[in-house]
Amino acid sequence: MYPEELVRPMRSELTVNGFIELKSENDVDQIMLKAQGTTLVVVNSVCGCAAGTARPGVVKSLSGDKKPDNLFTVFAGQDKEATNKARASMAPFPPSSPSIALFKDGELVHMVERHHIEGRSADMIAAHLQSAYQQFC
Repeated sequence: MYPEELVRPMRSELTVNGFIELKSENDVDQIMLKAQGTTLVVVNSVCGCAAGTARPGVVKSLSGDKKPDNLFTVFAGQDKEATNKARASMAPFPPSSPSIALFKDGELVHMVERHHIEGRSADMIAAHLQSAYQQFC
């Protein structure tokens, strides 16, 4: 695990933009799994693709007309129980970080895995997510 001082700015990049951070398994059970409507869950990470494209792309994706009703994030490598619980709801996709999942009334409807993030710009990720929002939100 990385020191909290190091990851705090990485967490806040999402939380200052409306994401609720889920730090425990109970948070995921009580908040994320019971959310109604559309829910975006970002599995945050310290890796370069999270910083360079995933987080900026996710934030930019929220500027369109359609967007998810609920915004949540878990931090891989930091909040292990919450991350594992959130990832369990993303099956059959294998764990990857960063990753982005879109749920509709609790059902996974769209998944962006790490290999969809690596090598793509923040603008490309934002456009990809906005396309999913148009379909599901």
